[in-house]
Amino acid sequence: MKNEEKLKRKIKCYIVAFMVLLVLSGLTAFPLEWELSLLNQLSHWFPPAAQHWVMKVYHAVSETNSRFPFMAYGTDWLAFAHLVIAVAFIGPLKDPVRNIWVLQFGMIACLMVFPLALICGAVRDIPFYWRLIDCSFGIFGFIPLYSCYKNTLLLEKLNTQNNIL
Repeated sequence: MKNEEKLKRKIKCYIVAFMVLLVLSGLTAFPLEWELSLLNQLSHWFPPAAQHWVMKVYHAVSETNSRFPFMAYGTDWLAFAHLVIAVAFIGPLKDPVRNIWVLQFGMIACLMVFPLALICGAVRDIPFYWRLIDCSFGIFGFIPLYSCYKNTLLLEKLNTQNNIL
């Protein structure tokens, strides 16, 4: 019983951390122009190629927002999607064994970041180093979800053994 509680606690900690980071990631899509303005002001700390890229993106977003503010609605939906996906993880937070499919869905989504970033990033002329940064979100999301998945399988095994006894 002690191992079971320990596994549940570990799973919950990882899921809560994942949910918090997903929500924070989503919320950053709302004030995009302001964030890029800050990043642009701090860009002197970056390598020259990154400085140029940040400045280019800031000016593009700023110009688009001033002339076509409705275009930012797309990033509002991006933020909303992050928040909705975070809500889906309430299921495994309550009962990881019964909702293991949400963990599987999350891991698949993390893996899908790679083809999106590498293919669409190339089509959209995103610098390669920036695409690698995007891919890191897939890696950093996959790791805690995989740990939850493996621990959920162990929890299921323990539950099965306890029911047999």
